[in-house]
Amino acid sequence: MKRPVPVESASALIDEKIKELGDWRGKTLAKVREIIHEADPEIVEEWKWMGTPVWSHGGIVCTGETYKNVVKMTFAKGAALQDPSGLFNSSLDGNVRRAVDIHEGDKVDTAALKDLIRAAVALNLGGKSKPKPRRASGKRACKLDCGQQSKKQEF
Repeated sequence: MKRPVPVESASALIDEKIKELGDWRGKTLAKVREIIHEADPEIVEEWKWMGTPVWSHGGIVCTGETYKNVVKMTFAKGAALQDPSGLFNSSLDGNVRRAVDIHEGDKVDTAALKDLIRAAVALNLGGKSKPKPRRASGKRACKLDCGQQSKKQEF
């Protein structure tokens, strides 16, 4: 099993990726990263899947993938999020994820993106706060009091 990249190293790797891109994609990824941190100062940066920046808080919020013609922000639970501003423009047919593709020259709606990030964090944290149902064990024991000494009965 691979060990996770420490947070400090993940941030440094994201810095390096932005620097290596050196074009509009690097600038866009840097801007998206800034917006993410403004939306949630407690967000954690990770580096997964052989070179993908990931932002998490209570679970994965989104990834920041870079391709030749697009910077893609994929929201792990995007299908469950409200998107009143219509930022999601990719992966719309998926059952779980949704993505925002940013092309060269696109203007990012900062306020709407922050709202989407905050909603994703709230969804992650909301799912964590619910008590988990207890698993039934193979054998349950209960005490029966029949006016005699307590007995255990398994069923």
